[in-house]
Amino acid sequence: GAAVRIVHQSAHALATLDAAGIGTLQLGDAGRLNIIGSAAIGELREALQALAALPELRVLVLRGSGDRAFIGGADIGEMATLTPATAEAFITRLAGLCDAVAEIPVPVIARIPGWCLGGGLELALGCHFRVAVAGAQIALPEVKLGILPGAGGTQRLPRLLGPEAALNMIVSGTIVPSEQLKGTPLFDEFIDGDLQAGALAFAEKVVKEKRPLKRVRDLKIDYPNADAFFQFARNTVGAIARNASKCSRASAFS
Repeated sequence: GAAVRIVHQSAHALATLDAAGIGTLQLGDAGRLNIIGSAAIGELREALQALAALPELRVLVLRGSGDRAFIGGADIGEMATLTPATAEAFITRLAGLCDAVAEIPVPVIARIPGWCLGGGLELALGCHFRVAVAGAQIALPEVKLGILPGAGGTQRLPRLLGPEAALNMIVSGTIVPSEQLKGTPLFDEFIDGDLQAGALAFAEKVVKEKRPLKRVRDLKIDYPNADAFFQFARNTVGAIARNASKCSRASAFS
């Protein structure tokens, strides 16, 4: 195979470049589900800058360790210890990483096996392309913790799935199998067989075909009757919230 050199190596980030100009940025030492905390976010950002500075970089594959997950979300254990001010700083850093990925001047491809949740999905949405396997688990589950996605998911997901499907995912937190989203712009290719080989083959194809970078935030949505839909959605969410509030009050007295 082509010689691979290490561009950046730290506890949570490994950046490599092969002789063909294909870079890989891999999250490491983040548990079985590749959970990202503050340290990992900072190290991934540093590794990304090291890669972006290389004139020979032609395409970049972003991945987690192993095949159980792309990134299973932000570190809930760390977030539980945060104050409002430090929580805002955490989300700002995560959003900054997503934006930094989008701004890289070469194609960035998210390689998605298994779990791709919360901040992990937001990072994948920052990439220009996404390849996945059938059976990957896709969600923005933050609402189940009483918060909303804060690193661009509420803006990028509707541009790929349309407002209705995206809003359903955002307000329900439901996990959606990747194959249910096949044919949407969320995924550029589904890979059968070896995911790593498939992701590298897709990277070579993107370079060979000179595909333009798809920055999700720049996509325009043409959605007829948008005002009516959003009013309906507000009413629905409001009713759910009121019922939840009644249930919690009732359980408090039971």
